[in-house]
Amino acid sequence: MFHLHGPALRGGALALLAAVLFGVSTPLVQHLGAGLGAFSTAALLYAGAAGMGAVLRKPVQQEARLRRADTSRLLAMAGLGAVVGPVALAWGLQRTSGSSASLMLTLEALFTALLAWRLYHETMDRRVWAAMLLLLAGGVALVVDQGRLGGVELAGLLAVLLATMAWGADNTLSRALAERDPAQVVLVKAALGASATALLAWGLGAILFRYEAPVLGGAFDEGFPHDGVR
Repeated sequence: MFHLHGPALRGGALALLAAVLFGVSTPLVQHLGAGLGAFSTAALLYAGAAGMGAVLRKPVQQEARLRRADTSRLLAMAGLGAVVGPVALAWGLQRTSGSSASLMLTLEALFTALLAWRLYHETMDRRVWAAMLLLLAGGVALVVDQGRLGGVELAGLLAVLLATMAWGADNTLSRALAERDPAQVVLVKAALGASATALLAWGLGAILFRYEAPVLGGAFDEGFPHDGVR
């Protein structure tokens, strides 16, 4: 029988809250990202995350600061979690249904657990393995189902799968920074990711801002040129 105490219970509650918020954000990203390219959507998402990280940073007396030795790990986290992950998700959401994408995103837990088990030798009992097998079975069922609908839907779902793999690796890498100020970690990672995706969007001729308003019964868009790789 498990006895959850203060830190474990608080950590579990925060993880559950993060999962709920992430699940709610998926259809919002799909809706609000319509008309934007994948790189532009990722840049805007992580610019917002960087802003929140800046606001929530704590004084050095309360939280440990990042160190120079953390640079390579932060770069890897930014590349995987703030570039590959959000770009793949945004691209996939424009090509598959929000419900299918949300279900596929549960595989992030599977990849995170597998990497933690393989790299950090974390203990995984039969219940954990059973849960992982169920997640895997659900992912396989989604791929098979989307494969019957056509290539575009399947490609979108596989892009979401790539995002879950990237975020699983990001979660594993972030473990070594658990003692650092989480807001500062988010700020640096998100700022790096937002800068990289914004530069890629600009280089590909994507828009970073889109405004629609009715004009003579129609609509017009304002912003930079539309993304040519959508």
